Amino acid sequence: MDVRRSVERYPGGDPEAGIQSWHAFSFGPHYDPDNLRFGAVIACNEERLAPGAGFGEHPHSHTEIVTWVVEGELSHRDSTGHLTRVRPGDVQRLSSAAGVRHVERNDGDSPLTFVQMWLAPLEPGGEPSYEIVHGIADSTPYAVPEAGAMLHVRRLVPGERTAVPDAVHVYVHVVRGEVRLGEEELGPGDAARITDARDLVVEAGSGAELLMWEML
Repeated sequence: MDVRRSVERYPGGDPEAGIQSWHAFSFGPHYDPDNLRFGAVIACNEERLAPGAGFGEHPHSHTEIVTWVVEGELSHRDSTGHLTRVRPGDVQRLSSAAGVRHVERNDGDSPLTFVQMWLAPLEPGGEPSYEIVHGIADSTPYAVPEAGAMLHVRRLVPGERTAVPDAVHVYVHVVRGEVRLGEEELGPGDAARITDARDLVVEAGSGAELLMWEML
């Protein structure tokens, strides 16, 4: 188990434009050859957008992009014609495949925080696709077969326990709250990269929200 603390993330964004970013993996100008990916995960970014701020139209390709809103509302538009609003509890996936362009903005009156995770597909190319699941139920797995991955969303009350999936690679990201994973205490923004996960349990010390990726 390789624990990465929130303070170890690379800061980014454009604060003057109302954008603050924290990158868990090598990203943009923060190149780190020893931190390029874990399993299928190649990026886990926490983004905070002030009202009216956002990312203008930009391209993606050969990447599965999964977005989880923590607070606020994300406006999303892409070149395949999708125009949606993503709220807390929704899972959004954009499969960029051979190429797609999109815009992400905070068009609301309140600050927006979201976690965006990029996964490498098993095979490059193909046609772009888009999906949003509104209000995904706790413990309901969300499959991303293009990357050989499964997302488990867990919302825990204090003292509640949940099993970590048994898998070759598991990436656990703490969205909010305090949890205990094995002998490690994890807080908001902390993550654990687990290889050959077996019989592990997470216990919440406070109300907590977790994103767990089960991967090949």
